[in-house]
Amino acid sequence: MRYDMNLSQNTEKNIYALDGRFHGVNPSGQEIGFTNYYMTVDGKPFFGVSGEMHFSRVSPDQWEDSVVKMRCGGVNILSTYVFWNVHEEEEGVFRFDGCRNLRGFLEVCEKHGMWVIMRIGPFDHGEMRNGGLPDWLYGKPFDVREDNPGFLAATRGLFRALHQQMEGHYFHQGGCIIGTQIENEYQHSSAPWEITTGISNEWVNGGQSGLTYMIKLKQIMREEGIITPFYTTTAWGGAVTPTEEALPLWGGYSYQPWLFYNKPGVHPATPEYIYRDNHNRKVTKEYNFEPTYDPESRPYACCEMMGGMMCSYKYRFQLDMRAIDALANIKLGSGCNLLGYYMYKGGTNPTGLRTPYLNEGQIPRRSYDYQAAIGEFGQLRESYGRLRAIHLFCQMFSGFFEQTKAMLPEHLKNIQPDDLSPLRFSVRVKGSSGFLFVNNFQDHAEMHDRHGDEVRLTLPDGEIAFRFDIAAGENAILPFHMNLGGIRLNWATAQPLAHVGSTWFFLAPDGMEPIYSIDGKEIKAAVGKAFALKDQTVTTLSRRDAQNFWVYNDTAYLCDRPLLWDGKQLKAEIGEGSATLRIWSETQRDFLFDRRIEHPYNPVSLSWEPVGTGRYTVCIPAEAFAGHKQALLRVRYQGDAGHAFAGSELISDHFCNGGVWDIRLDCYAETLTKSPLVLYLTPVKKNVTVDASAMAGLQEKADMEAAELLSANLMIIDDYPIHA
Repeated sequence: MRYDMNLSQNTEKNIYALDGRFHGVNPSGQEIGFTNYYMTVDGKPFFGVSGEMHFSRVSPDQWEDSVVKMRCGGVNILSTYVFWNVHEEEEGVFRFDGCRNLRGFLEVCEKHGMWVIMRIGPFDHGEMRNGGLPDWLYGKPFDVREDNPGFLAATRGLFRALHQQMEGHYFHQGGCIIGTQIENEYQHSSAPWEITTGISNEWVNGGQSGLTYMIKLKQIMREEGIITPFYTTTAWGGAVTPTEEALPLWGGYSYQPWLFYNKPGVHPATPEYIYRDNHNRKVTKEYNFEPTYDPESRPYACCEMMGGMMCSYKYRFQLDMRAIDALANIKLGSGCNLLGYYMYKGGTNPTGLRTPYLNEGQIPRRSYDYQAAIGEFGQLRESYGRLRAIHLFCQMFSGFFEQTKAMLPEHLKNIQPDDLSPLRFSVRVKGSSGFLFVNNFQDHAEMHDRHGDEVRLTLPDGEIAFRFDIAAGENAILPFHMNLGGIRLNWATAQPLAHVGSTWFFLAPDGMEPIYSIDGKEIKAAVGKAFALKDQTVTTLSRRDAQNFWVYNDTAYLCDRPLLWDGKQLKAEIGEGSATLRIWSETQRDFLFDRRIEHPYNPVSLSWEPVGTGRYTVCIPAEAFAGHKQALLRVRYQGDAGHAFAGSELISDHFCNGGVWDIRLDCYAETLTKSPLVLYLTPVKKNVTVDASAMAGLQEKADMEAAELLSANLMIIDDYPIHA
């Protein structure tokens, strides 16, 4: 099908700097600021990629590995919640030890040049107990989340304690903290008060104090020394948004477990995969975007784009990893100039002293893996590589891309998510140059391969036409009028990936033949092969090879295992099989084999012994604890939920969704060398009844109970330094 867009009369964005409330300078003179359309560093456009990681949900011995993997994935800003109940579970007693060591975590971020946005509440949510509010607040003679002296005084105590940990790490002091979030989803959402869950199901107060409360929180932050170049606030769902004082941030989720907290059901297809015009004062109401301010007066920026999703008890699924980068593509094509993922790195809920489990009751007690790009124990998922391709694109064109304007075809303005026939696309353009965004993914619906689509763009200097196929579930970013080292690329049906030396790397989206239009000629490229353009080289990678594509220090690599640069050394992380490393050669215009790195520890199937209904013991061999980077037990089972115990401690749990359940073992070496791991699988039950007898005797009965351990494989993970 043919689609036409006339961009010949397109006007450029009116871009201007925001005032000093969105600006900061560090001791070396580096400046951070914002225009009404994008973030700036030293006055130049900067494309921010923010990834959420909760330091208190990650073991301190994994902080550095996690930050390195985030940097290598293209994240340049780390966002983290600070949960009040994790640090002040008992009134007046603050804990900053172990996984709560905020100062220690900030030191790791600074070591690796990672900027940080602190989301300090006082209310966070994040599937934490009471949304992160301590239980003791409910014994106080005031409402929480309101503009009253009692709650604000308690909040001041929290901010004061946090400042003592953050002091010395603020941007203006030469540190990594560049932003602070004020509250979370105020007057939009809340969380269960967990003491009443299952009884009266009372919820934490959602707030009624409006802008006054939000502005007072910022005032208290600054009075207590929490001073950052900018402050942020969540803006979706009608949340109170003090845009004169804080940057409004947006997001979107296409898998929504909260729909099924009270009852199971069928998940609807969502409008998240339809392009929108979210920086246009003429468009003030879209799905999940109803700003209370002029949308052109602030950047369209995100902090909670779905970077994964948890399973709740009543809604379980295996996340389609293509949903993650498809959503990033949609946000970019809708005018977003700061991507922000929740979660980018999963974790494990800490335990408390008074309340053992500090999370919300709808999710597992310990696991917060979130099926994120980086898993609970550092596992890199398909979404990690797919997102890295988009982040490389953003990095490659930063300076120009932020200034391009999003333009949408007319047929998208009334399209519904279940209308799968029209091509979903948008354009970002400045002058006669820009990018065509294409999406062929829709959550909770079956898209089909597309064939023979044509998009014609009328530009100030003429007309160009894209003709392409694209596979179901795929997305693409296609350039037009791109400068290839002095050579004009009219258009390409391939996605720009990176520029290294004189070589331009592109990605061929699945189902799309890579064609490059140069000087009126169309060059049909072979995937995996390079071709020369004068003194420049163009090489096209498959989607699969792009997953294994890495660029460090102006060198391009292909490695089929994670290849990580920590600032000093290049390392390959291997958990099974071997790693094959190839290095790009400018002279030979090819990836040349460099070495194969053998990993002697392939996954080993362990034996287990049933010791009760759904209960098993698994003996872990000593080699799992012999100085390796990490040891994981990969479990498959049938049942309702799984629980793993080392000694008497619940170390991991999982809601069965048909996927694997990973359990970290090495940090429990002392316990597991003395006693076996115990797995308890609660069964799936049918026709459950509860019989009552005399003396208040209640007993559950069921026609069938099914729980079975299917496999338990030990995976040893190590890093292998790559020496030149």
